[in-house]
Amino acid sequence: MSEQVRRPLPHDFHPRVPTFEVTSDDVPTGGRLHSAQLYSEGNTSPHLRWEGFPPETRSFAVTCFDPDAPTGSGFWHWSVFDIPASVTELPTGAGTGDMKGLPEGAVHVRNDFGTRDFGGAAPPPGDGPHRYVFTVHAVDSEKLGPDAEGSPAFVGFNLRFRTLARGELIAEHEVPGEG
Repeated sequence: MSEQVRRPLPHDFHPRVPTFEVTSDDVPTGGRLHSAQLYSEGNTSPHLRWEGFPPETRSFAVTCFDPDAPTGSGFWHWSVFDIPASVTELPTGAGTGDMKGLPEGAVHVRNDFGTRDFGGAAPPPGDGPHRYVFTVHAVDSEKLGPDAEGSPAFVGFNLRFRTLARGELIAEHEVPGEG
């Protein structure tokens, strides 16, 4: 098998903005995802908490992206936005798609699995470690612009122009190859 290529993170192509802290009770920064965050097991979005964002923040967007997916364009696992600025934490399982763990007005778009929820890690066996980048974007308006029919790429396009600051938490997962 060829050597795995470490691709850039999605916001590496966006203008530089200040950063803030994102933590989780479920996912250790720089650590490995737990079985609950795997597509084949729990398929559960992790708890996320953030602080230190600019006071002019009007809403938040949360994304999860695997830049190491063997697609040529990475893989979007989660994209939710229009989270009110008063919300600084999402509980475990907020990304189930039933919207129960999300505040009123939040919007999910389809992930690359084709569903409006969090889609857990599912790298191909033997493909090496994949990074899962959970990013919280502090947005300068209450509404980002897209609706639930948008794509994660369209959300990212809007975030490029509306993000005041961002924080990220990166964890890894790998499925060993056979033999």
